[in-house]
Parts: sequence; C-alpha cells; structure tokens
Amino acid sequence: MTNLNSLSKEQLIALLTAASQPKALSMKVSEKGAISIYGLGRFPITLYRGQMERLIAHAPQITAFIETNAALLSVKP
Repeated sequence: MTNLNSLSKEQLIALLTAASQPKALSMKVSEKGAISIYGLGRFPITLYRGQMERLIAHAPQITAFIETNAALLSVKP
C-alpha cells in the first residue's frame, strides 16, 4: 500500500484518475469453448456462442429497458 502522505499533488491526481477509469475488457475462449469476458467484476461473465449471439441481438431492447428504468437501477463504478 502506498503512503498517500508521501505523494505529490500531481501523483495524487494521477492516482485518482487511474482509479476512476473503467478497466479494459478482455475476452478469451474457455476450456469448454465458451466466451469469457473479464473486467466487469470480480469473476468473468461466461456465455456460449449461441447465448452471446442472442444477447447481442437483443441489445436494443436491453438498452431501452435500461433507459426506461434508469431511476430504479443502481450504478456501480
């Protein structure tokens, strides 16, 4: 752990900026042939090709649902 008292103002700003940036997503093919997406949470999201294609095909409906229910949904940084 870094001692924050020893950092300059510029170093603190850089540290906060890096911490507030979303992590990059990465993907790989799992041992069972599914798509694993890393970077959204502690564990990967793993779906088979057919499941991923169905999810992608429904992206407009999912986006509309999120917009309609935005006031009810929590946002995790």
